[in-house]
Amino acid sequence: METAICGRITLSANQLLNPKSGDKLLLLKGTCPNRGTIMMVSASGPGKGGGLLERPTIEKTSPGRESEFDLRKSRKTSPPYRVLLHNDNYNKREYVVQVLMRVIPGMTLDNAVNIMQEAHYNGMAVVIVCAQVDAEEHCMQLRGNGLLSSIEPAGDGC
Repeated sequence: METAICGRITLSANQLLNPKSGDKLLLLKGTCPNRGTIMMVSASGPGKGGGLLERPTIEKTSPGRESEFDLRKSRKTSPPYRVLLHNDNYNKREYVVQVLMRVIPGMTLDNAVNIMQEAHYNGMAVVIVCAQVDAEEHCMQLRGNGLLSSIEPAGDGC
């Protein structure tokens, strides 16, 4: 393990021109308020070149709160879920299409009509496959608009 010591020391001309073998010194040039004081970094220990220091990793997040990157990462790694639309005999077809387009981001008119038709004829249709958090939200919004919906894990057969 390498150790590093940073500090100010006063060296004589003899120490500057004739360093001891094994000492690794990095002298920093620049204006010094005291000409007798020279800034230096000394590194010692097992290692080939030594003298290089790694910066500590500083993470700036509030306690108890995840960053946006962490949230996106967790959504990408979470298993996918299907949002299912079930047929009902209460809502008109046009209304179902309007709700699908309003609730599901990026839903086109053609896709909404196809999903509505599939649910009408087969009793159920897959609306979207997404992360569990998003699937729960879409399901609740569909239910809030009077449509029958549920979610299930997508599994391997999607």
